[in-house]
Amino acid sequence: MHKIPALREAISILCLVLIGGLGFAFGAPPRHKPRPRVIEYVDPAKDDVTQNDDPVVRQVAVDALGHEKGSVVAVDPSNGRVLAVVNQKMVFSSGFEPCSTIKPFIAIAGLQEGVITRDTMIPVAKRRYMDLTEAMAHSNNKFFESVGSQLGFERVVKYDQLLGLGQRVGYNIPEEQPGFLPAAPPVFGGVARMSSFGSGIRITPFQLASLVGMLANGGDQYYLQYPRTEEDRQSFVPRIRQQFDIAPLIPDLRDGMLAAVLYGTAKRSFDPYGEQDLGKTGTCNDEDVGGRLGWFASYADQAHPKIVIVVLLHGGSRIISGPHASEIAGRIYRGLYERNYFADADSTRDSQYAAFSLGSR
Repeated sequence: MHKIPALREAISILCLVLIGGLGFAFGAPPRHKPRPRVIEYVDPAKDDVTQNDDPVVRQVAVDALGHEKGSVVAVDPSNGRVLAVVNQKMVFSSGFEPCSTIKPFIAIAGLQEGVITRDTMIPVAKRRYMDLTEAMAHSNNKFFESVGSQLGFERVVKYDQLLGLGQRVGYNIPEEQPGFLPAAPPVFGGVARMSSFGSGIRITPFQLASLVGMLANGGDQYYLQYPRTEEDRQSFVPRIRQQFDIAPLIPDLRDGMLAAVLYGTAKRSFDPYGEQDLGKTGTCNDEDVGGRLGWFASYADQAHPKIVIVVLLHGGSRIISGPHASEIAGRIYRGLYERNYFADADSTRDSQYAAFSLGSR
């Protein structure tokens, strides 16, 4: 009978050991102290030349990007004029894997070649099918791997080249790089993975902006121009690179890009009270440069597109993703909306830009 208290004490100690609380119970420090979280703060715009940018667009983009290791390109889709380039070193680099932003290129090829229609249902899992809108919204890899495989490597590369990949899409921008298109399907995954992740391809933010601008304006692919002098700004003339007869296909692509923002992978950019954007995300690991990539290519507004925004993030953190890039783009659109950017007439914005340029010389 007198052994019961000792037994109870032994049981209590055993319980503390089992729940890992013995050290804390006797005031001992934990065996392994948690490592403090290290956050790398960067200034992505510190080396930029700023006098060539629209001051309103640039400031909003810089504020939205914050200390992220990333870049922003803003372009006017009605004429190809580059409005702002934040983190110019990254933008003018040799290119990155496009991740899922390659999917609009594959969709255009598939629709144009009759491989799919907007209503084609493709199996993406056991007893699960998707059409183009849902596949774009949720960035479904199986759907686009199937489309790419049906197209074949030659046709995939043909359309990639036609739309500007592997070549410069800017006019008189010496820093621009052409990116890269492979001469053969990638060893791992072949044309299927090339069509879902862009494996083997190096794409630049300028090339993505060029594609999205063409979708925004209805089929005109302008040369991107980045005026550097007052004379260039005053004598600016839009230059069409190519005109694509794809007007019947564009609503199919726009529906998928809008669905991505409303309820898909880009829903973090959604603003129910502001200017609604349409876009496509991309997330992957870049085997060439290392680390993770997060893309978001988009435009707004829907009825009268005034700006294309391409956000690219690069780093080792899990936060680097297409959805996070879309969140940053959403901040840009909200910032521009709050500054009445979408309400201003084009002539008003041009006069403000010219006044800034004259004052900054």
